[in-house]
Amino acid sequence: MQKIDYQKELDEILKAITVKMQDGAKKETLLLHACCAPCSSYVIEYLSNYFDITIFYYNPNIHPQAEYERRLAELKKFLTQFPLAVQNAVKLVVADYNPEDYFIATNVRSETELQTEAEKGERCRRCYEFRMKKAWNYACQHSFDWFTTTLSISPHKDAEKINTIGKELEGQIIQTNDSFVNHLTNPGTKFLPSNFKKKGGYLRSTQLSSEYGLWRQDYCGCVYSQRPR
Repeated sequence: MQKIDYQKELDEILKAITVKMQDGAKKETLLLHACCAPCSSYVIEYLSNYFDITIFYYNPNIHPQAEYERRLAELKKFLTQFPLAVQNAVKLVVADYNPEDYFIATNVRSETELQTEAEKGERCRRCYEFRMKKAWNYACQHSFDWFTTTLSISPHKDAEKINTIGKELEGQIIQTNDSFVNHLTNPGTKFLPSNFKKKGGYLRSTQLSSEYGLWRQDYCGCVYSQRPR
């Protein structure tokens, strides 16, 4: 089976958006799920000329809470320092932090074999899915044109799984304002495909982190990714 080129898909969407904006259309809105400042840096640089961006920080997988708070603080700091974030009025929404949501969504306590999996396995796929679903629900409820996640910028994340989840979410039935909307027949919020590590994206994120003095964590976030370190 031939692999899908998600970067090519994104390029085509951005070309179409550029044409619309040249014809006088305003920026479309994008809800961008983000896990930290370093991963957000390049994505904001890359997309802020095309979209009115709102960052959605939802990461109850991060352990311990002090780590969660430190990553959030770095993201807040970066948004006030990075010129493209300031000039384009990038906004931040901080969702609830309840670590139990992570354990329920991934079922790692019952399926103990998931606890020792290497990254990119089923535990990680479930983690991508429940965080992306939260972001997508928020995006739909608040009438965003697009949603996506910064997760694909990491070499340790599976872009194929991330994009598959996003496209599946786009086609689900959701409840908005007491009415059900099927995105297959009544398109609303669309998923923006991505593989942000491409085109030097990951390297650029490390450069921006160095330039702005961003603290870069040395593990993904959950207690199981922390243990091997």
